Amino acid sequence: MSHQFPIRVYYEDTDLAGIVYYANYLKFIERARSEWVREAGVDQLTLKRDHGTVFAVRQVHADYLAPAHFDDLLTVTTSLDKLTGSRLFLTQTVARDTTPLFTSKITLVCLAAGGKPTRIPADIRAKLDPHS
Repeated sequence: MSHQFPIRVYYEDTDLAGIVYYANYLKFIERARSEWVREAGVDQLTLKRDHGTVFAVRQVHADYLAPAHFDDLLTVTTSLDKLTGSRLFLTQTVARDTTPLFTSKITLVCLAAGGKPTRIPADIRAKLDPHS
């Protein structure tokens, strides 16, 4: 199951060349991941308060394929590839229409209060991957 999130490119997202500054793609995919988690029924503040856990990015592999420009309407697609005891493996793609501009492989880890990896709570796992 994939999640789609629309993003409009604003002037502040571009660089001197008039294209989206490379680091802003990481912001775009972060917003999309946050909305994917929210739409799955997981409130991250409640997760922290009730379970004492948070999600953190462990690894990002990014591939910049083509530039986006001011006022482009982009779509960020987030797909869960795999869910383990303490990690989520995602693919995220930023596209203009059907043309992929940026792809990424993301590894998220579930962390306990002291920053140590911990298991993803069962109720959260069920929401993020109903097929598991």
